[in-house]
Formats: sequence, structure tokens, C-alpha cells
Amino acid sequence: MFIGYMRPSQDDPNCENQRQKLTEIGCVRMITEDHSSPKKRVQLKNLMNNLTEGDKIVISRLSILADSTRHLVDLFEIIDGKGAFVFSIKEKIDTNNDSGYSFQTILKHLLEFQSDLISEKTKKGLSEAKQKGISAGRPRKADKNVQRAIEMYQTKSFTLSEIKAETGISKSTLYRYLEN
Repeated sequence: MFIGYMRPSQDDPNCENQRQKLTEIGCVRMITEDHSSPKKRVQLKNLMNNLTEGDKIVISRLSILADSTRHLVDLFEIIDGKGAFVFSIKEKIDTNNDSGYSFQTILKHLLEFQSDLISEKTKKGLSEAKQKGISAGRPRKADKNVQRAIEMYQTKSFTLSEIKAETGISKSTLYRYLEN
């Protein structure tokens, strides 16, 4: 069965363009989300739960179905697991017609590629910062302040608030140094 799925977007707030495209493809059953927000997509959740083998979800473009590459991969795994398919009009993707490399496989590789790029850029940035003498993470407190805070704590004459006011060392930082 062809199941049309629609969600409001900036350029189609009432889903009229989507409805027209889905009708032209031959969708009789149409499911429309009430809002464009990625959160609480009740209709999509119901659609995923009620898919049966051989169903084909038809969308006007991939961004209507998913909100991120990860979300798209997750949805494709659910759909594939149920023996159903996706047809995206704009991208001309039909998961029912696998010729060679499947779209789902390509999508997984793209997700890994995207993740690898982010990781590599992060590592490069940290390395460049280290070469410039910039250390990553929260700056360390001055040793004399830490030592003063420990001494004040050990006298048992000061409250934690007084120690923090005088040295600038928080309760959690003080306890961390005391554990070592």
C-alpha cells in the first residue's frame, strides 16, 4: 500500500504542495503531522508502529520524514526491518528498487563519514590549541589557593562558604583535592 506522509514546513505550511505530489504518485492513504516540530511526531510514530510488509511510505522529500542523518538511518532500519519501503519524490529514492548498493547502506556510510569528520576536526583543533599553549578543559585553580583551602578545612574552624569566599575554591573542587 502507498502511504503518503506529510509534515508542515516553511515553504508548505498547510501541506498542500505535498498533498498534490503524493496524490499524483497514487497515494490514497495520507498521514499528516499537525506541526513541523521534530518533537512529538505522533503520526510518524503511529505510522512506524503500524507498517506492514510491502507498505511503501511516500514522501515529497527526505527532510519531511527525518530531522537528522541519524534519525533517517534509524527510521530506515525500522522500515527495512518491517519489510516496508520508502519512496522520496524529490531525491528519486526508492528503497524497493535496489540496484547494487542500497540507499540504506550509503546512508550508514554517510553517517559514519559525518561522524569521522567531526571527530577529526575536533582532534585537529585540540592539537592546534595545545601547540599554541592553550590547554583544553576547565582551568586549574592556583595551587596556593587550593593549599590555603585545604589548610582552612583541616582546622575545622571555617565553614565551606567561608573557605570559598576567601580562596575561590568550591566545595566540589576542595573535596576532589582532599581525595587525592
